Amino acid sequence: MATTALGTRSPPRTIPVFRPPGAIEEAEFLAGCTRCGDCITACPYDAIHNAPERLGERVAATPIIEADTQACLMCEDFPCIASCEPGVLTDRIPPVMGTAVVTEHLCLAYHHTTCTVCSERCPVEGAILLTDGKPTVIEAACTGCGVCRYVCPAPENAILLMPAFARPNRPKP
Repeated sequence: MATTALGTRSPPRTIPVFRPPGAIEEAEFLAGCTRCGDCITACPYDAIHNAPERLGERVAATPIIEADTQACLMCEDFPCIASCEPGVLTDRIPPVMGTAVVTEHLCLAYHHTTCTVCSERCPVEGAILLTDGKPTVIEAACTGCGVCRYVCPAPENAILLMPAFARPNRPKP
């Protein structure tokens, strides 16, 4: 007779959001983030905001990035990480927030128009390559900062951003 998992509780669902660079695994992030707002204050581009109440009690007021209003510009010194005293943002893991995907049927370059804005403005070297004038996101290099989405001039934005669904745990000291 097969046993079931009835009666056991599954872990709470995580809501896919774009965390600032260096964010650790979501459950650890939520447990450790004090919602102090220091990373928000430290961001020189106002790219980090408090998550709205509509995302639920667990996530509300934690730091998020919404590339449609202001993308992360991938500062060299990551002041958001340096300001994080609880250590839920750390420079000991890659600063990956997610990844971008070019939606070819919406991209101007795929419709015989010269447009290279996303590749020109991308702050991460090698994340967007052009082949015959058409952009391709190199997932291994993309950090999901959202600059390509923020600058896309297509009538319907051709860049789809996907948040990182799995991030590394807090590194051991």
